[in-house]
Amino acid sequence: MVFGRKKRVISRLLVVEDEPLVAFDNEHSLTEEGFEVVATVDRVADAIAVLEANADIDLVLVDVNLTDGSGIDIARHAHARGVAVIFCTGDCPEGGRAFARGCLAKPYRPADLIAAIAAVDGQLQGRPRPRRLPRGFSLFEQTVVA
Repeated sequence: MVFGRKKRVISRLLVVEDEPLVAFDNEHSLTEEGFEVVATVDRVADAIAVLEANADIDLVLVDVNLTDGSGIDIARHAHARGVAVIFCTGDCPEGGRAFARGCLAKPYRPADLIAAIAAVDGQLQGRPRPRRLPRGFSLFEQTVVA
């Protein structure tokens, strides 16, 4: 199929965002694009509970600065379970690179979010790095266990 959509390995997502408008926009954009949003939460404890209860999450989109802690803790937990992570934050954390596939800088457009997910999806499938990445997105070359 020449013009068909590439098969994705990422289909089920957990959104961790404490800004309600950003969370709503993300959920809407992802659903419109055909992703299943398993849950949208705004707290570290809630995100970890969802990860523990749901083995079928393919990707976590996580803000770093949450009201009750750090998204790096969520990324560490997801990484230990084999779940890919993209930080969606105003300031990409150096200490989080070991647990994430990439970082999308806020503010971002819905198209940039979808393209960032596609880049990580390609990385997970072993495809070459895209020639152009979305604006504000850093794709980490490899994830190292720390």
